[in-house]
Amino acid sequence: MNERRSKREVGVEGRIQRRAGKAVASRRVFLYLAGTTALIGIGAGIVMTIIDHKDFATMGDGIWWAIVTLATVGYGDIVPHTAWGRVVGSVVIVVGVTFISFLTATVTSMFVSADQDERAADAEALRASREAETQAMLQQLLDRTAAIEAKLETLTKEKPAP
Repeated sequence: MNERRSKREVGVEGRIQRRAGKAVASRRVFLYLAGTTALIGIGAGIVMTIIDHKDFATMGDGIWWAIVTLATVGYGDIVPHTAWGRVVGSVVIVVGVTFISFLTATVTSMFVSADQDERAADAEALRASREAETQAMLQQLLDRTAAIEAKLETLTKEKPAP
């Protein structure tokens, strides 16, 4: 039984890693992060309304608190006072900080990638230019060699053999 679970967990973990890799490669990771964070915000707001109805009288209050907490702003206008509310709040804070970290890393990697692409394009253009220059020089040498050979051939034809 444990063997089946571990295989299943590895399979799920593997699928998550593959999907995350595809999202990063296709540069859609921001959409996934924003969507996941929005769902967590809505979910956390609903949970807070259910477990701490005294402090979060409406679903709107719960979602407002979750969004403010996820954004790491934390106005303090609504705060949880129950133990479970604080547990949910702690999770929401960690998710918010993680989202901002991933967002910063994603934007930074996009800037770095754009810079690398630009440098690679410049290097390729320089290489192509140098290759064209080298080809032109080789053609000049071939033309000069052909001209020298032609002159030598005419000189050997003009001189009688001894």
